[in-house]
Formats: sequence, C-alpha cells, structure tokens
Amino acid sequence: MIVEPHTLLVFSLAALAILSVPGPAVLYIVTRSIDQGRGAGLASVVGIHVGTLVHLSFATLGLSAILVSSATAFTVVKLLGAAYLIVIGIRTLLGRADEADTDPQRPPRRRRRDFAEGVVVNVFNPKTALFFLAFLPQFVEPGKGQPWLQILVFGLTFILLGLITDSTWALAAGSAGETLRKSRRWTQVQRYVSGTIFVGLGVVTALTGSHTKPA
Repeated sequence: MIVEPHTLLVFSLAALAILSVPGPAVLYIVTRSIDQGRGAGLASVVGIHVGTLVHLSFATLGLSAILVSSATAFTVVKLLGAAYLIVIGIRTLLGRADEADTDPQRPPRRRRRDFAEGVVVNVFNPKTALFFLAFLPQFVEPGKGQPWLQILVFGLTFILLGLITDSTWALAAGSAGETLRKSRRWTQVQRYVSGTIFVGLGVVTALTGSHTKPA
C-alpha cells in the first residue's frame, strides 16, 4: 500500500486543522459569497482548488523545489499574488470592479469569472505553495518508494477536504449575504468593505512567509 491508512488519517486530521483556520483563500471566498451569493462563492471554491491542483502538480513533479530554494522565485510569486488582490480591491473601491453587484438592472456576473479569479488567487498564494513544500513532505515515507505517488495521494486528499470546508464557508457566507443585501446601509458600504478586504489580503500576502534559503 502506497500510504498507510493510519498515516493518511493523521494527515487528514492535520489538514483539517489547517483548513479550519481562515486564510487568504477562505477570506476571498467569504467576501465573494457575501457580495454575490452562494453560487459565486462555490464557483470561487472550485477555482481555488483548481489552483491548488497546479501547486500539487508542481510538487508531484518536483518543480516546487525551485520555488522553495530560490528566494527570487518565491518573492516573484508572492508579489504577483499580492498585486492581483490589491488591484481587485482598488477597482472595487473605485466602483470599477463589478457594477452588476450593486446595480440590479445589470445581468449577473458570470460564474466562470468567479472561477477564473479563484484559480489565479490560489496559484499565486504563497501559503499554498509552502503547504505542499513544508508540511506535506513530512508524511512521505521514502522507504515505501514512489514518493511522487504518495505526494499525489496526500495532495488529492487535501483538495477533497478543502472543497468540503471551503464550500461550507461559501454556503454560510452566502446565506449571511442574503440578509445583508436586504439592508440599504449595507448596499451603500458594500464596495468599501469588500475593496478594503481585498487590499488587506494583498498586503498580508505580500508580507507572508519571509523566505530564507536553507542552510
């Protein structure tokens, strides 16, 4: 057996503990769900975990080692992700992001856009990259052989658990958003709250994980 059931169970419990702590991806999903409803939140969840698949592919192929060993590569990925979130936040604050969110006469924003933005957000999320390079390898047992296959099993397990936990956040936030959107005051301040959150996420991403080269 490639991965022992006991090891997989321990990994799953540890992954759930990590997933239960809201990070940039969860806050992104919650913000989208509150602003645009459960459908947008769930589309963002799928996009987020397609982005996670990209990290898993890199980890499985060994390419992520380049990211971890190179301070420059890590910084570039981190800053691209931060810049993307900050741009979304500024556009939202300026009222240029999604007029459909506040104008009921406009057609709803397409879900494929929520999906695509979710992919980009997580592809450039340094915390996800660090998870696959710092946390996940601790569970790989070289003596069993085929470490790439073990990484694949652990990674897919993490994605499955993430889909469940993140979808729960999306559904809960979407329900809360339905109540908030009935408030005229919320409609007036919605873009300022959302924009500030996105800019804040960008700043947090830029400051995440000061990279140090291994000794």
